[in-house]
Amino acid sequence: MTTISAPTSDTSATAPVRGRRLSVAPMMDWTDRHCRVFHRQITRHTWLYTEMVTTGALVYGDVERHLRFNEEEHPVALQLGGSDPADLATSAKLGQQWGYDEINLNCGCPSERVQKGAFGACLMAEPQLVADCVKAMRDAVTIDVTVKHRIGIDQSESYDFVRDFVGTVADAGCTTFVVHARNAILKGLSPKENREIPPLKYDFAYRLKRDFPDFEIIINGGIKTEAEIDLHLQHVDGVMLGREAYHNPYLMAGFDQRYYGDNSAPVPSREDVLRAMIPYISAQLAKDGGKGLKLNSITRHMLGLMQGLPGARQFRQTLSDARQLAAGDPQLLLRALQRHPLAA
Repeated sequence: MTTISAPTSDTSATAPVRGRRLSVAPMMDWTDRHCRVFHRQITRHTWLYTEMVTTGALVYGDVERHLRFNEEEHPVALQLGGSDPADLATSAKLGQQWGYDEINLNCGCPSERVQKGAFGACLMAEPQLVADCVKAMRDAVTIDVTVKHRIGIDQSESYDFVRDFVGTVADAGCTTFVVHARNAILKGLSPKENREIPPLKYDFAYRLKRDFPDFEIIINGGIKTEAEIDLHLQHVDGVMLGREAYHNPYLMAGFDQRYYGDNSAPVPSREDVLRAMIPYISAQLAKDGGKGLKLNSITRHMLGLMQGLPGARQFRQTLSDARQLAAGDPQLLLRALQRHPLAA
């Protein structure tokens, strides 16, 4: 498994874009490159997103640290946070050069830190600025430029608000919208509370699809089961999973067959997934161990693999054992499996 360690201007080498029927949301501190490789052992076609990367981190910071990823992650999208069209254009171009399949603009994060940077959910109050940002990025790259947003901010409860936002941004050429079907409360709620307290209004996303039938509308927010996914796909083009994909990743094991019609390979078992990660972990530790990469940086994303099964607690305990983690032995995955009834 090869890590992309240098940019390339030859985008023809990028894997072909597959439909965004299913995707895993960008989640800060969670969906890093190690998490995405883990998810890729479970599902080959589900679209994966980076954590949000700010334009400042790319324009003024360490580009390689923020943009390097692994070739097996495709299809993978880079989510950007920013509000300056020129900086976003520069950052989007870097994303394309490094081989990403899509650039996504964050218009949904409600954190105060992000608001101080004048981007995230507060951008929904300035749809023309978002349109200008989208146009600048689209002029800079040939890959898809998409927008992830809420259905409203603060007390803007009217469907007209999100409809007009989408219409304005669409005028700049954006045709894919990822709709987190809750309002963002910019003052008084934490990011965690913003994911739970504002009520879900899935019908707003459905109405967007009816009003903009030629656009790709992807729904996000509180979705946990295949039955819920099936229901949403009757109304919109795609479903983005968030916390459920992280805490219960094996939910995605059947996605390739169920939602992409790919029967070319059997559904991987949990043991298959663990064994597939061992050579990746070994390579990463050998490559980056001297720079401070620890085994826990990768295994922490795998704690939910046995979610819902008897013995899941023993599996997590073994995979979290500080002494064994300090030894840096990837075979810890198999020892955790052996403690689980699944291995009996």
